Amino acid sequence: MKFLSEYRDPETARRMLAEIEKIVTRSWVIMEVCGGQTHAIVKSGIDQLLPREIRLVHGPGCPVCVTPLETIDRAIEIAGRPEVIFCSFGDMLRVPGSNRDLLTARSAGAEVRIVYSPLEALEIALNNPDREVVFFAIGFETTAPGNAMAIIQAEKQGLKNFSELVCHVLVPPAITALLSSDDNLVNGYLAAGNVCTVTGLGEYEGIAEKYRVPIVATGLEPNDIIEGILMVVRQLEEGRAEVENQYVRSVRYQGNIPAQEAVARVFEVSDQKWRGIGMLPDSGLRIRKEYGDYDAARRFAVTDFDVNEPEVCISGTILRGLKKPDQCPAFGTECRPEHPLGATMVSNEGACAAYYKYKPLMAS
Repeated sequence: MKFLSEYRDPETARRMLAEIEKIVTRSWVIMEVCGGQTHAIVKSGIDQLLPREIRLVHGPGCPVCVTPLETIDRAIEIAGRPEVIFCSFGDMLRVPGSNRDLLTARSAGAEVRIVYSPLEALEIALNNPDREVVFFAIGFETTAPGNAMAIIQAEKQGLKNFSELVCHVLVPPAITALLSSDDNLVNGYLAAGNVCTVTGLGEYEGIAEKYRVPIVATGLEPNDIIEGILMVVRQLEEGRAEVENQYVRSVRYQGNIPAQEAVARVFEVSDQKWRGIGMLPDSGLRIRKEYGDYDAARRFAVTDFDVNEPEVCISGTILRGLKKPDQCPAFGTECRPEHPLGATMVSNEGACAAYYKYKPLMAS
């Protein structure tokens, strides 16, 4: 617990909660845009400790959750080819596609391996020159630099049997889309501090100014989140709409320049479909043509898919902050971690998984 205890100190939390109680004069809706923050909020009961005027809603901050069905189906098709070793982070294996998931594909004979880094997939490609090794490159801006570097290293090493199936999504366009929606209820945002560590804060300033919403880059520990909420509430009560940085131990205004340069070298901005939300312009990354040999979607010329979510699943509504997981009629019955209808129930950062895991603690 060394180096973490100060961010989980109960007395510090009580002081900040008391200050929120003291300054709040009206109702405000605040959205966190990070699945890690969602789990910390629900696990720690932060939403239960806040004044009744403050309502927290959960945004599309889980990259696993917003990876579209079509991409999962595309991954399953590629993984099923006999020449392919398909590498993925473990939390993607049980995300449901239209008919099955990668774990089911593996049980049917596909060589699907769990890795902990794209560099591990590179090593597999180096050791299996007669096989095609595909890495499932998903995530927000946080994972994009590592996936870009894997392609750069593959080019340097002359690896011809390595490629990535990419589904990278970008946070600022998602926030913009939510704020532009007719059913938007959100007054302020906790931005994902881990994402801002890479990107910096500049992209958020135009959003805060245009839509008159406070945006605070916030860490993932309980006291980080409470302090971030306090900073948002101060702004709202004072009539300000600025970008502020709670996560000062990690986030710099300019972000991580070398990481940004690696991403810009390999990827370019593109339109991207978000699971449960739809197509958002300029909200994703795709591999540049110069690195097209490392693009699995081009290499394997996978068929386009047109599929829909199960009608009973309201994960899209949850990802937009319009409903909570326990308001879904399938929550805990038809939809459970061992039989998920949507990615929000199976992902380690999904809101539905957080409610399912910690809801009994909250009710006790």
